[in-house]
Amino acid sequence: MRRQATGFTLIEIAIVLVIIGLLLGGVLKGQELITGARVRNLISQQDGAKAAFFGFQDRYRALPGDYASASTNINCPNAPSATCINGNGNGQIESAAAGGGTTREHLLTWTHLTAAGFLNGSYNMAAADTAPLDTNSPKNPYSIFLTMIYDDDYGVGTLSPKHNLKTGNQIPVEILAEVDRKVDDGQPYGGSFQYSTFVPGGTALTPADCIVPGPPATWFIRTPSSNCGGASLF
Repeated sequence: MRRQATGFTLIEIAIVLVIIGLLLGGVLKGQELITGARVRNLISQQDGAKAAFFGFQDRYRALPGDYASASTNINCPNAPSATCINGNGNGQIESAAAGGGTTREHLLTWTHLTAAGFLNGSYNMAAADTAPLDTNSPKNPYSIFLTMIYDDDYGVGTLSPKHNLKTGNQIPVEILAEVDRKVDDGQPYGGSFQYSTFVPGGTALTPADCIVPGPPATWFIRTPSSNCGGASLF
């Protein structure tokens, strides 16, 4: 007796393909939602810090971290003797190397902002602090410290120094590219949000891992790097 060959019918194959398509669609949509949430989180953090900077400047007519009368006008309950450390008042949020002094104003800025009520949290820079710590600086969503500073470490690195907020590194390039598209011009070397090689206390980033030179330069999302950084210019 001849056996009848068995196999999948066209309907069964179609059903399987539909199920696979739905599963793939769900995975891709889920990844898209996660990416969107990370982008919104990073934008919200940058916007909050910038708003705090301008609010502080408006109230005290000085810059956080650089404020020379902080010990008189701001109560820092977590500091020794509840006294805030003063900046040098020269109108620039500097590191010790840039300012020629001993106070790391780019660390002190977070103490001034939280003690004055412009940011949530409680950060306290000790006079001896020379690097960002959990006690003196906030972190980005990727657990790297934020930095508010006056420098030229953004874009091509040859422009005039400006006050800016560094995102910190360890951020995937596709996240930075989407942030740039949403808040600025999408160009890593132009506008108010630019690429930065700044790394808090570590080795500088490699632009070739994050940027296609151009012109015009673009974010290198074809071969994504997970270790890039940016800066919001004030």
